[in-house]
Amino acid sequence: QGSLLYLDALGAAFPRALDHRGTALLRWTPGSPRAPAGWPLPTLYCTPAPAGALPSRATALRVQLLFALRQRGLHVLEAGLAAELRDALAILRDEWPRLAQELALGRLSPQPGLPEEVRSQLQALLAPDPARAAELRAECARGFEGIVRRLWPQLEVVVVGSAHSTEQLYCDTLRQADCQGLPFYCPFYQAVGALLGVNLWPEKPVPQFLLCPDWAFFEFLPCPVEEEPQTMLLDELWEGHEYGLVVTAQPGEYRCCAGEVLRVAGFHKQCPVVKPVRRESQTLSVRGESIPEERFYQTLLRALGMWPGAHLIDYVCVESSLLGDSSGPCAPHYEVFLELQGLRDLSEGQRYKLDQCLQEDFLVYKSFRFKGSIGPLRLHLVRAGAFIRLREALGSLVPMPRVLREERLLQLIQGSVIS
Repeated sequence: QGSLLYLDALGAAFPRALDHRGTALLRWTPGSPRAPAGWPLPTLYCTPAPAGALPSRATALRVQLLFALRQRGLHVLEAGLAAELRDALAILRDEWPRLAQELALGRLSPQPGLPEEVRSQLQALLAPDPARAAELRAECARGFEGIVRRLWPQLEVVVVGSAHSTEQLYCDTLRQADCQGLPFYCPFYQAVGALLGVNLWPEKPVPQFLLCPDWAFFEFLPCPVEEEPQTMLLDELWEGHEYGLVVTAQPGEYRCCAGEVLRVAGFHKQCPVVKPVRRESQTLSVRGESIPEERFYQTLLRALGMWPGAHLIDYVCVESSLLGDSSGPCAPHYEVFLELQGLRDLSEGQRYKLDQCLQEDFLVYKSFRFKGSIGPLRLHLVRAGAFIRLREALGSLVPMPRVLREERLLQLIQGSVIS
């Protein structure tokens, strides 16, 4: 039912989106070659399923990109996550001469993470295309602003599995640069491993989702949480209010707190239409101060504006409790890891700007800082590509956490610190 609703909405808004083999897919699904939403649609996709099932994320995205580049007449570019599309386009920036050569020769080069038997299977699907290779060279030589529309002039829409919360940074970056002028459409809302809602309005820039009552049993907790909260049902919600989501959708998993807060944007007939607001699991708190993910991001962008020439590629935060003894004898604090473009180092004064902005935006945090209960924020710069490796370590279709909770992920990002 969800699949049909998605295809109907997509086809109504973008008439050529359902053309035969008019969609390219960029999605890593290691070990499980299958259609993106779990249903067989071989006629929609020009991307061979084995390309997405490779053991290496980077190799899978590169091979899928190569097959997408073969099809000049694409109408839809689809990615499991916006981060996957951004990483694939980063591969294009770095490797376009080699990709052009492979297009011209119709040859898939051996590379790490590409088993020889799979390479031979994919190789059989390629044919030399020197004209398309020449077009790729010419467009990449012009620069990469608006490159997606220049390489695929008939492209109508970019479809991503998630365009809110942690993926907002990647969508914003793509809209401003590589994907200029293209609409983004996020068709589904999923939580706790279940499909819960569908976006029937592809033309709207901010995704909103119709919660489908027969897909799961929904309960809601009013926000802010009351002392003795009582759950509410779908027909008891109010437009403009925010609610924590509780779901029963999978056998054996009852009344699961999704850890997500939704805002009711309106109603479609009698069913609520919601916008995801924040993930409660990504709230920063070392003394109960509770800084939400989306508000920290806005504060970070404000501080970034005070660093001339700096462009944010990615970021992640850590609460000092995860650091253990390595944090030293100091008050609890945050540590922030940034990948920046256009700036190779930060002075102590520049680093302090983020802590200063947090104090201005969050009075409780400022109070704890003044009393010494929370120590000064520590900011680290990491080398280029650190977050690509972090995303591969996270696994398939796992959105980037903004607050790390696992030591293995912390160690990976700490190993990339350059300043």
